[in-house]
Amino acid sequence: MTTPAFAVIPGAQVQHILQGQERLIMDLIETTYHLHSVGESVNPPSYFLRFPDRPTARIIALPASIGGRARVDGLKWISSFPDNVQAGLPRASAVLILNDHDTGYPFACLESSIISATRTAAMAASAAHTLSRARGTRPTRVGFLGTGLIARYIHTFLTATGWSFEEIGVHDISADSAAGFHSYLRAADTATELTVHDSPEQLIRSSDLLVLATVADRPHVTDPAWFDHNPLVLHVSLRDLAPEILLASTNVVDDVEHCLKADTSPHLAEQLTGNRDFLTGTLHDVTTGRATLPRGRPVVFSPFGLGVLDLVVGRHVYDEAARTGQLHVIDDFFHELRRYG
Repeated sequence: MTTPAFAVIPGAQVQHILQGQERLIMDLIETTYHLHSVGESVNPPSYFLRFPDRPTARIIALPASIGGRARVDGLKWISSFPDNVQAGLPRASAVLILNDHDTGYPFACLESSIISATRTAAMAASAAHTLSRARGTRPTRVGFLGTGLIARYIHTFLTATGWSFEEIGVHDISADSAAGFHSYLRAADTATELTVHDSPEQLIRSSDLLVLATVADRPHVTDPAWFDHNPLVLHVSLRDLAPEILLASTNVVDDVEHCLKADTSPHLAEQLTGNRDFLTGTLHDVTTGRATLPRGRPVVFSPFGLGVLDLVVGRHVYDEAARTGQLHVIDDFFHELRRYG
């Protein structure tokens, strides 16, 4: 057996490899959800490391294993420190460790905030396509509640996979963030009407596709009447909506057991009702026709974002770097490889 090698792939290299590959990545994500649904994955619950002295911060461990062509195990270790924004740093930082399927040896460490944002955006874009087809209507007015990195990546994936909008609305509790996202949109999409809304209600009522990408740790959108026009909601941040809104909506998740944990909005709805009857099914159920979407209700997609998605995107980045001869291998990373010295 050859000596195990270990490579480090920095963020600039990750971004370069993934740039312009939105359709390919969305296909990878959809294939991974299929593999997960037929038992070709191991995706245990995520572990949340929290801090009594920093209640808004957390670091999450997402261990996972995926079969198929990727055939890799690994761990995403991602931190969320919202106070970073005030210091001029991104809220989230992450690394991804890939482990060899046969030996268990880690063979790569990748900067993973870009991988995480990419798989989240691909997941959201896939859901927008799938759920719009299932409803028989395609939204023309999109609204972004929360205007950070994830919102930018979701906009990129939507437009790169065939979406165009008559109107784009924006709202953020930070006026500077809303203005910055507006400037990005203006540069990226000069033809679309752009509006910065003064309140979440204005944004929600004016959008038929709504992207929730905030850092909220508890529900702050509480009035079901704001959704009377039955929008399609990509509830990416998982904790924005009061349970009453979910109970008045058609609810789709990516994985039932993962989504109904850690006081997410679906978890709160389960605690309120004592059951899971408010769930229509998973996105894969909708894709395969096992679940149908009734008319005349909002549709809310609440994805936990499985660790297997990060593994598949990370493995794709690693394979591309290896194929093009760009792997930065750390010589002699592993030591004491002889059992008896």
